[in-house]
Amino acid sequence: MDAPAPQTPPTEGRPEGVTIDPATLGPEGRALYDRLRFVEGRLQELANMQALLTKARNAYIADLKLEMVQGRSGMRFSDLFSDS
Repeated sequence: MDAPAPQTPPTEGRPEGVTIDPATLGPEGRALYDRLRFVEGRLQELANMQALLTKARNAYIADLKLEMVQGRSGMRFSDLFSDS
């Protein structure tokens, strides 16, 4: 099962469907908005890492399957496709 494609976070936060313009926020609101943006970015990084690890796991499993087939048949698939 592959992870969803990575997405870039929106330029505006939208908690509960409300559009936030950071220029209109006071200092406390701006600090909270910045924290929200940081958390959104971190969540995106983690989603990207999960997709990368899932892809690596699937490649590893495919390599193990190939090795098992080669071990049972006694023939290397690379020998079939080499020119020598």
